[in-house]
Amino acid sequence: MLLVAWVAYRKSKGGVATRDGYFLAGRGLTAVFIAGSLLLTNLSAEQLIGLNGSAYGFNLSSMAWEVTAAVATICMAFIFLPRYLAGAFSTLPEFLNDRFDDDVRRLTVLLFMLGYGLVTIPSVLYSGSIAVLRLFDVPQLFDLPYSQALTLTIVMIGSTGALYAVFGGLKAIAVSDTLNGMGLLLIGLAVPLLGLSALGDGSIGDGLHIVANTHTEKLNAVGGPSDPTPFPTLFTGMIFANLFYWCTNQYVIQRTLAAKNLAEGQKGVLFSGFFKVLVPFIMMIPGVIAFHLYGPVGSEGGLPSIDLAYPQLIRDVLPTYAMGFFLAVLLGAVFSSFNSLLNSAATLFCLDIYLPFKQRQSGVVVNDKQLVTVAKRASVVIALFSFVVAPLLQFAPEGLWQIIRIFTGFYNIPVIAIVIVGLFTRRVPALAAKLAIIFHVVAYGLLRFVFDDWLTIHFLHLYGILFVFEVAMMLVIGQLYPRRQAWTFKRSDKIDLQRWRYAVPCSVTLASAVVGLYLLFSPVGLVDGLESGLEGGLSVAFWPLILTLIGINIIIWWSAARQQFAIVKQ
Repeated sequence: MLLVAWVAYRKSKGGVATRDGYFLAGRGLTAVFIAGSLLLTNLSAEQLIGLNGSAYGFNLSSMAWEVTAAVATICMAFIFLPRYLAGAFSTLPEFLNDRFDDDVRRLTVLLFMLGYGLVTIPSVLYSGSIAVLRLFDVPQLFDLPYSQALTLTIVMIGSTGALYAVFGGLKAIAVSDTLNGMGLLLIGLAVPLLGLSALGDGSIGDGLHIVANTHTEKLNAVGGPSDPTPFPTLFTGMIFANLFYWCTNQYVIQRTLAAKNLAEGQKGVLFSGFFKVLVPFIMMIPGVIAFHLYGPVGSEGGLPSIDLAYPQLIRDVLPTYAMGFFLAVLLGAVFSSFNSLLNSAATLFCLDIYLPFKQRQSGVVVNDKQLVTVAKRASVVIALFSFVVAPLLQFAPEGLWQIIRIFTGFYNIPVIAIVIVGLFTRRVPALAAKLAIIFHVVAYGLLRFVFDDWLTIHFLHLYGILFVFEVAMMLVIGQLYPRRQAWTFKRSDKIDLQRWRYAVPCSVTLASAVVGLYLLFSPVGLVDGLESGLEGGLSVAFWPLILTLIGINIIIWWSAARQQFAIVKQ
């Protein structure tokens, strides 16, 4: 942890005095740091414990949240990022101000700040602290009551993570994320291998044979109606939830807005998509291994809770001498999500609330030094606020994940809806965006809290229905009350917008990996069609389909290589 902190300090030293330096790492992030930071920003203790728990208690259907995100990263690379970088925007609300008006900007900032401050930031601290408590038994270690141990852990984790965001800005966060990401991948690959070895009495091959051939229903990623993530939801609300997260959520896209150029941004985003495809192997297969080792949840010899699957497996298979390294990696993942949220919240406050207010108030010009000072103070205030809110979540532990899921639904769909309409239309007015936001908050609140007993539709299907309705509503308003003057995109010359020459073949390979993964973890692949849990094996259709995907990729890459060779030859 000290090594990571020292490297992050050295890399960011002297580069945080300016506005772009503090908020956007001087607009100089390369693909490696973008991909590493996106990976760690997205993955935290919540995924380590939650996804493995879902695999232990149910099956692999919840991998949809991770694997299908790769499709959203392709959309980000080709549709959203080129437009964001062409305008040299620092925040998403800044783009919405340019496309619509300042009221739309303020509404989206309000939604983001409420979501970050009241739920997302405290929940990241809380879930990370719970993971540390479960894995290392902090109350017994320090002889403290559970509540005091939890509060102490939250403050320690939050204070350390805040140092990166307050003093190092985005560059320190990106560097530390990348280094911690390497550790996460190392641990993530080691744990399933060690688990397979334990399952196979010292043989990884025997353990793999057991997983692939017994209780193969656990390997099913094609979720049914009673599974955590039914398969049809992948084609409705899941699409828009992922598009929001990877293409418009400020704390995720901020490192892509800091790209050195479009080519580096596209590489970084697409590389992060390949990491998402690996998530089932490092964050769900261990849960399946735990099922084979301990038995079903609640059974004799089984674990009392699905959330204990990963912590118990870690205790049983990870060597004692590696526990310190695992703790550093776990805390690194928590730090990443926390300090990224903190930095983005401060960015939104400074650039979309404080700066416009100062300019409207008296036309005062705020220099970079003053802006960075305000950002640091805002980060401290937000961090202290989260220290107060996070421990309160212990009094409603059963409702924590439900609260997160419900609250995110209040702002994710209207944001992605108005961004898409804003990008692809020219005369839809600001009124349409405002009405869409207000309608969604009211309609979603009624459907989730008032008519929830009557409406039995899955919340992801609800996302899709509301998205379609809100987009249609904005288009109708655009026809009835169009802007007097069509919006025109104003390009900036700050950033090189030359595309990465291998972006298309890389995207085809990434999409093929998603399809191949679903073929593998389905009745076409390893899952026994009878779901008897006794026999597994690949169906006769599996290899022809996989070879077709491989053939398509060979053709696409060969074509791209020939085109590049022709350019070089000229």
